[in-house]
Amino acid sequence: MTDAGRHVAIIGAGAVGVISAIEALRFGHRVTLIDPGEPGGEQAASYGNAGWLSSHSVIPPAEPGTWKKVPGYLMDPLGPLAIRWSYLPKALPWLIRYLLSSRTEAQVETTARALRDLLKDAPQLHRQLADEAGVPELIERRGVMHVFPSRTPFDGDLGWRIRKRVGIEWLELNEDEMRQREPDLDPRYKFGVVVEEAGRCRDPGSYVAALAAHAVASGAKRVAARATGLRLQDGRLAAVVTESGEIACDAAVVAAGARSKQLSASIGDPLPLETERGYHVMIENPESGPRNSMMASDAKMVVNWTDKGLRAAGTVEIAGLDAAPNWKRAEILRDNLFSMFPKLPKNIPASRIKTWFGHRPSMPDGRPCIGYARATRDVVYAFGHGHIGLVGSARTGRLVAQLLSGKTPEIVLAPFAPSRFL
Repeated sequence: MTDAGRHVAIIGAGAVGVISAIEALRFGHRVTLIDPGEPGGEQAASYGNAGWLSSHSVIPPAEPGTWKKVPGYLMDPLGPLAIRWSYLPKALPWLIRYLLSSRTEAQVETTARALRDLLKDAPQLHRQLADEAGVPELIERRGVMHVFPSRTPFDGDLGWRIRKRVGIEWLELNEDEMRQREPDLDPRYKFGVVVEEAGRCRDPGSYVAALAAHAVASGAKRVAARATGLRLQDGRLAAVVTESGEIACDAAVVAAGARSKQLSASIGDPLPLETERGYHVMIENPESGPRNSMMASDAKMVVNWTDKGLRAAGTVEIAGLDAAPNWKRAEILRDNLFSMFPKLPKNIPASRIKTWFGHRPSMPDGRPCIGYARATRDVVYAFGHGHIGLVGSARTGRLVAQLLSGKTPEIVLAPFAPSRFL
């Protein structure tokens, strides 16, 4: 079998999967997209994404000293990062790796440099894809703002110092300049930075649906089924195993988000993938709010206008795939949103306030797995993007197509190699 013109089964029709499909088609492959759900539907992590195309999101979730905060995470079920006691024994190996991966500043910078290569130019890449899919209006490149109660937390933030070292630039705003840009923002915020290279997606669910439709129009086939494993024969991939039967193929891409762990394990790669459970709240027709996308340093949440309403997203909960949602976490996002923007009407009907819960697929070191399976180069892994799934999907899809086609990847993939955990 030559590298060109293979039958590629792509497991997962989220942002990474559908863009991988589009890019694989460019190389002349036949593509089958396998996913039990509708692309861009509410069941998908892509749907609930905050909508930021933050090419500067290069800092891993853990930083030096994070281990000191673990007792607080366990004691506060409503904090920015919460760990359910009942899930702690299962999560402990992942948590240990999570803490050890960023215990020094040098480790954080290594990850930041790798992620910078992955995310650089992401808003432009997404705009090109949106143009192709006929939805250019869904991608905007207007920059994003970070707001702080004072300059002190910004100056003391290791993440911003490392961003500067890896070449990210920003514009600093004093209180008056912030107020001119964001008159509805609570006056407790005194300092801000604008990262002008970043962008936003006005409707992540609709964007992924449009990309999937573009892939199908370009020749991809969609199969509504849940993949449960991969079957090898004589060192080559023979089929993707689904609940509805086997799908014979020459190559496969595992891009099933938080459900990728079972698939990689089925061919001998027990990778440490965990789900960071995320929430969002969205107010339809809110009448007030930010003019630009922003992140509040004190609330640890992103606020972004979407075509469906004003969305606030953030916080992390470690509790596995099967535990019931804790909707109080969404209520905290709502309360923080009202606190940030005091002009929001306090009597907004509950019918106009929507909540969502989903699963971020996360590796403990904050870097996704992008590369070949150990057992065969017929299988490419592309999962574990954590908080950068949407923004990182554009270049990831290109890398997947290059790996499938035997081409040299456009960036160095050693920092993302699945073998770093094996």
